[in-house]
Amino acid sequence: MRRPAKHALAALVTGAAGAAIVAALPLPQASAAAVGTATGYASSNGGTTGGNGGATVRATTGTQIHQALCGRASSSTPITIEVSGTINHGNTTKVSGSSCNTAADKIELKEISNVTIIGVGGGAVFDQLGIHIRDSSNIIIQNVTVRNVKKSGSPTSNGGDAIGMESTVRNVWVDHVNLEASGGESEGYDGLFDMKDNTQYVTLSYSILRNSGRGGLIGSSESDTSNGFVTFHHNRYENIDSRTPLLRGGIAHIYNNYYFQLHESGINSRAGARAKVENNYFEDSKDVLGTFYTDAAGYWQVAGNVLDNVTWSSPGTDTKPAGPNLTSTTTVSVPYSYRLDGGSCVPDVVRQTAGANTGIRTSTGSCSTTGPGPTTPAPTTPAPTTPGPTTPGPTTPGPTQPSGTNLSLSGGADGSSKASGTSYGNVKDGSLSTYWSPSGTTGSISIKWSAATTVSRLTIREVSAAVGSYRVLNGDTGAVLKTGSGSGTITFAATSLKKITFEITGASSAPRIAEFETYAS
Repeated sequence: MRRPAKHALAALVTGAAGAAIVAALPLPQASAAAVGTATGYASSNGGTTGGNGGATVRATTGTQIHQALCGRASSSTPITIEVSGTINHGNTTKVSGSSCNTAADKIELKEISNVTIIGVGGGAVFDQLGIHIRDSSNIIIQNVTVRNVKKSGSPTSNGGDAIGMESTVRNVWVDHVNLEASGGESEGYDGLFDMKDNTQYVTLSYSILRNSGRGGLIGSSESDTSNGFVTFHHNRYENIDSRTPLLRGGIAHIYNNYYFQLHESGINSRAGARAKVENNYFEDSKDVLGTFYTDAAGYWQVAGNVLDNVTWSSPGTDTKPAGPNLTSTTTVSVPYSYRLDGGSCVPDVVRQTAGANTGIRTSTGSCSTTGPGPTTPAPTTPAPTTPGPTTPGPTTPGPTQPSGTNLSLSGGADGSSKASGTSYGNVKDGSLSTYWSPSGTTGSISIKWSAATTVSRLTIREVSAAVGSYRVLNGDTGAVLKTGSGSGTITFAATSLKKITFEITGASSAPRIAEFETYAS
């Protein structure tokens, strides 16, 4: 099949019987391939190019995705499928053909190769519908959201995995995606990113994994050790109970990821697995690295990681935490080149680059970013069809966003106290849906940096108005920079300091501070 011109209607894709089954839409802004090139282990073993060099078609339903796969000349004919809109059970059916093997309850990439699926336009959301890769190779998935995939309840899909790979899978690159759940196993969800039964040469990069009991695994059991050669870099793991990831055998390279609120355990190296863990940032989390829930030990090489309010369990027969003093227990060599951002700047870099609909920005490897940025407004994500996390959002509008760089994003946070279920780091995570609250109606929250930073303005964003009186303090000296009442934007004489404190001295109810932003001018 001849590749369509970029500004013309693409040729019809034909099925095995020759009937036209899907027509690509005009592609005035089409990308004929994934953006960028595969990194990490996905660049090894011959590389991962997906559908490069093949036809580009547009799909707005799951059925059209399956039709595009089934309409190829063969199961290995390269194809790029540009996806927009919401893909769900209602618009996804099984399609038959000699070049495909699909199913109605998932996006099925089975016994195929050389495929790219990329979100375009206003965005692509796979709602309660997982992506299953089986007996396949050379697959790219980029710039999509997969959410609320269940293994129990209704509807179910893909064993509860947002993206699941199994049975002789090779060379998969998943990049700039959002993988989301709304709870753990008891709510019907399983893993966000799972690999088992001989899956190798995989990279997960610049992605957000959040609100799940399980981040993902490599190996389904202690005997499933045929998987490995997986790279995780520049991802954000947020509000996850465990498995970020769980490793059973094999080798993983885990660098420049931002881990925030891991509740039970993080990187769990077991059954002889070897992980190279470097320049990651772990915040407000527990047992971020070690061997957990088994006596089958795994190993790790560590360097440059930042631990910010991390707690550790006591060692036991089935619990072997790597901390509090991280020490390498093995060495791991990787076959590709890469550049490391410093651990302290990882949160800021990951906030700017990770996730779908962010312009597919990437790190330069020197604590800065590059890329086009979003060229069209990011979509308004439709509400999940199952309840989301219970953390309340703001009930009153926040203050207008000041100009300039929010310096808090590159700093740390601490405070006088915190109410159960809240975190100091919530005031600098760029999200209005998380917050810090003191254990009473008064208390203090601080932003801190490793080097002196000039600040002359801050913005306090509350979930709902409660702050009465406050003081702004120079955290280095205790000097009072400003007093006042209420929240919003506060200005004062420019001051060079390493720590600035917002002290609440009176409130009408327990304050909930969503963001504590700081600016130079």
